[in-house]
Amino acid sequence: MRIIQVCADKGKYLPLLLLGDEQLSLILGYLERGDLFVLERSGDAVGVCVVTKEAPGEYELQNIAVHPSLRREGVGRTLVEFVWDHYPDLRLLRLGTGDSPSTVGFYQALGFQEVGRDRDYFLRAYDHLIFEDGKQLKDRVHFQKAAAR
Repeated sequence: MRIIQVCADKGKYLPLLLLGDEQLSLILGYLERGDLFVLERSGDAVGVCVVTKEAPGEYELQNIAVHPSLRREGVGRTLVEFVWDHYPDLRLLRLGTGDSPSTVGFYQALGFQEVGRDRDYFLRAYDHLIFEDGKQLKDRVHFQKAAAR
């Protein structure tokens, strides 16, 4: 298993990225300005994440996605831990995600704290209804975690 940074032909990973964010226009908006990391297992891409630098020492996890057959096997955790190690100046990592119990629980288990909500975000920002864990997503939950350095 290895993680590589992809600088060219990022569109090749859209099928995986669309698992983490179903709105193509949003992905295209952050993909070119962000760093794309791909976790490979036996030469196959099984996880991806996109990170953008928002201010000195402050980064945002824009997208993280894991192949469905490998969820709950530590791939997502491995990607998030890699992000902490990759940026030596990282002081604060932020993200926004849907308000589904499994996703919220994932980030809480990694030590992220909820810092706000954007009510009805998924109804405004997406061109179709989004469902996760059988629940329609409406609110975007904002999380952040400070570096423990």
